[in-house]
Amino acid sequence: MGMNKALLDLYADYLISSFGPTTATGLSALVCGAVSHDAVTRLLANGGQAFTSRELWQLVKPLARQAQSEDAVLIVDDTIQEKPHTNENDLVCWHFDHTQQKTVKGFNLLTCLYFSQQVSLPVAFELIQKTQRIVDAKTGQEKRKSPCTKNELYRQMLQTCCHNALPFRTVLNDAWFASAENMRWVKSTLQKEFVMPLKSNRKVAQMSRADTTTPTRLYEPIESLLSEKNPTALIFLEAVPFPLLLTRHVQIDKNGKACVLYLVSSDLNLRSRQVLALYQKRWKVEEYHKSLKQHAALAKSPTRIVVTQTNHVFAAIYGFVKLEQLQIKTTLSHFALRARLYTKALAAAFGQLRALSQQCPA
Repeated sequence: MGMNKALLDLYADYLISSFGPTTATGLSALVCGAVSHDAVTRLLANGGQAFTSRELWQLVKPLARQAQSEDAVLIVDDTIQEKPHTNENDLVCWHFDHTQQKTVKGFNLLTCLYFSQQVSLPVAFELIQKTQRIVDAKTGQEKRKSPCTKNELYRQMLQTCCHNALPFRTVLNDAWFASAENMRWVKSTLQKEFVMPLKSNRKVAQMSRADTTTPTRLYEPIESLLSEKNPTALIFLEAVPFPLLLTRHVQIDKNGKACVLYLVSSDLNLRSRQVLALYQKRWKVEEYHKSLKQHAALAKSPTRIVVTQTNHVFAAIYGFVKLEQLQIKTTLSHFALRARLYTKALAAAFGQLRALSQQCPA
């Protein structure tokens, strides 16, 4: 079924400007019945078909072409939006949240974010659907499982971006996606560079001085190889057939505690500070996740079936794109734009209240 672009624009604007639950009847009332709540419901149902990365690329492509550059980065990361009071299905189910170190009920969104010339654009996305049922060998209880792993979806999204002729140089992701298979895929298959963090217990082998194409036989933990005095090294990882540049960085976390960050890059021509500068661009995906949740009503829809829930998420992602377009035009951040909307809405409500008060008899 074709996309109703005008209605999608209206719904996305509604998500951006709303400060409470977003419903079909709410949008219909907002536009004084100019659009019926049934029309909004049909948009989200879309004839039983969920919007995909293909439709997202159609919407984002004009802006992406304006912002594209050869030195752009692609950032892949996922986020979990909790939905504790929504009925469980293949989409809204139980996922392990690494930030909380526990299993939570909600949906898991995986996004490929394109960052170029200070513009952030989601160019591909996947919602993890656990459509398979398996029996846990330890507990004997039935569990849900996705037919595709997130690492498989990671590679599919990167392949899609290359198929769409989107120019970029470097792929960024967190340690969860820093597998040897993903490294081989980015460097050997896609012919792109990457910067990824490694855990301190990951074992590496220092490059042999006698033969720079093979590692020494000794594989040792990163923390025993690098130190404050020797913060860089050329190394090999098991199952990765090419050498990598390993760097060590000390950073201060939000609690004021010093922590060590180990970064590995496939580009051996970079310096330590350049590797860190590239990886710091990964923070853009965290800003994207925060804006989706706070400014695009990601979790504020009462939709109950997989298709309508997916299409609401799609509209929220499109809402982020529209906010990014406004940021380019106004130079105001997403937070500043929403603050301005809130102030205007509050002023309108205050004026209406004063008008009603003057109409009422003493």
